[in-house]
Amino acid sequence: MSYHSDPYDPKQVAYLSPESLAEAVDAARKAFAAAPDLDALNQIKHQHLGDKAPVSLARREIGALPPAAKSDAGKRVNAARQEVSAEYEARAEVLAAEAAQRVLREETVDVTLPVVRRRRGARHPINLMTDRIADLFVGMGYQVGEGPEVEPEWFNFDALNIAPDHPARTMMDTFYLAAAGRSDSGLVLRTHTSSVQIHTMLTQEPPIYAVSPGRVYRTDEVDATHSPVFHQTEGLVVDRGITMAHLKGTLEHFARTMFGPEVRIRLRPSYFPFTEPSAELDVWFAAHKDGPRWIEWGGCGMVNPRVLTACGIDPHVYSGFAFGMGVDRAVMLRHGVTDMRDMFDGDVRFPLALGTEE
Repeated sequence: MSYHSDPYDPKQVAYLSPESLAEAVDAARKAFAAAPDLDALNQIKHQHLGDKAPVSLARREIGALPPAAKSDAGKRVNAARQEVSAEYEARAEVLAAEAAQRVLREETVDVTLPVVRRRRGARHPINLMTDRIADLFVGMGYQVGEGPEVEPEWFNFDALNIAPDHPARTMMDTFYLAAAGRSDSGLVLRTHTSSVQIHTMLTQEPPIYAVSPGRVYRTDEVDATHSPVFHQTEGLVVDRGITMAHLKGTLEHFARTMFGPEVRIRLRPSYFPFTEPSAELDVWFAAHKDGPRWIEWGGCGMVNPRVLTACGIDPHVYSGFAFGMGVDRAVMLRHGVTDMRDMFDGDVRFPLALGTEE
């Protein structure tokens, strides 16, 4: 080992000779050039640029030289190390480019090849129908409203002019929620999305053009045409000069968009506490599988002045109409579904069978 106090001995500093440094550079060049890929190049890097590489050992021997020789030796070592580093960087750049080209060549996908791809599932027809209805009314200038599925009785009944002794408020039709230790919490699972209309009228000033799709609950037994959980879309318009003519025109456009341009509608007089006058909406299906017939689709009418008053809207200035349709019913009519239970069994083949994959 060399020490600063040792006299100069060429044998002790063999790595510092110009010949040795040239050989080190040449060996590194050949080794780097022989590396077939980046992994191999990185594995041999330490042999030529590491702590025990010839150029690194040569730098350590500079201390054994007399002061007059150190400067010249240091320049030679630095030049040799820079040359080795340059050789490494150049080879690494070439190998990286080759690797990139190889990836592009080996992983190329021919997008023109024919492919058969059939998804095992699809969006549920009820979601698709809900979005379709919302898009229709948004295109007509309506806004889409949402509200909670658990409502105080006031929103679900009182504000809609449904009296305390109305049959709809009994346990036969409504799910009541019991608070801890109480059975009279005053909360219900909403039986219609009309409660969203109340929220809308309380928070917005007329003119109001809104549609409110959502899930609702009633104590129905499960069968081919009934379910305790189903979906509705309700519409509300409150503005100056609104009449039944506006309601009929809106519903006619709605029905023809959903079921085809040949569809006709009719309004049959009916009764709802929250509309006056009220009507049942029927749709004429000329191409029904069981023959041409009228099929009931929903209810509608002019907003009862008492409902407007409950929401702080002057019925002498504004009038409005409201309507409500079952989304599940619309899917059944549009696609010929005969059993509502098919829509909730979770069979991924059901949407595909209806052709509702979009």
